[in-house]
Amino acid sequence: MPPRHLLAAVPCLTLALVTLGYLALCVIDPFGRCRTCHGTSRKRSPLIRMRRECRRCAGTGLRLRVGRHAINHIKDEYKAAK
Repeated sequence: MPPRHLLAAVPCLTLALVTLGYLALCVIDPFGRCRTCHGTSRKRSPLIRMRRECRRCAGTGLRLRVGRHAINHIKDEYKAAK
């Protein structure tokens, strides 16, 4: 294999490995930290310096990963097609 073919294949293989790794992470650990409250489940109010329950994660500090949303959508479409 010429070196230029190998050089062209490396980014494609790297992208495939990163994608498969992220999908494996989504299957193993579907929840990540909430981006709004940074996983603390509390957010500071903008006007009053009081800490309130985060509305985005409903006070859990967790959110469903984007990849897991995609996996769930694909599963639902597959079940609906049967």
